[in-house]
Amino acid sequence: MTERSTWLADEAATVAFGEHLGGQLAQCSGCVNVHLEGDLGAGKTTLTRGVLRYFGHQGAVKSPTYTLVEGYELPERTVYHFDLYRLGDPEELEYMGIRDYFSDNSLCLIEWPMRGTGILPEPDVVVALKVQAGGRLAMLKAFTATGTAVLDKLCSGV
Repeated sequence: MTERSTWLADEAATVAFGEHLGGQLAQCSGCVNVHLEGDLGAGKTTLTRGVLRYFGHQGAVKSPTYTLVEGYELPERTVYHFDLYRLGDPEELEYMGIRDYFSDNSLCLIEWPMRGTGILPEPDVVVALKVQAGGRLAMLKAFTATGTAVLDKLCSGV
């Protein structure tokens, strides 16, 4: 398993890192599944805003806490932003047709993925954010060959 970490000094750095991550995710073919972990206020939605900016979205990005998913039909790819914080039972994901979101040209960014355990597919990349000393520590782990390629390129500056 490939692991990397980086320091994000503030909100702007978190958005910029999200844009950089988006650039690496854009090079992947097929569906890419990214799990976003961290406490409330850790920056998961802020990071998502950066990823979406890379793909050309300029509008507001809010966490889909009550709707569970927000879809963004963008020129290069469809990005689905999930927030499973209010999910009562992982089985609820089956009722909403979760498997349909993981299609060939989609990117799925999932906040609170542990609430979907047993239903969600294996992540390609997990980004865990932890608030520290006024900024954030982003710890990334790859779980697939796609995820390893993303982290290798992300951390090499390619």
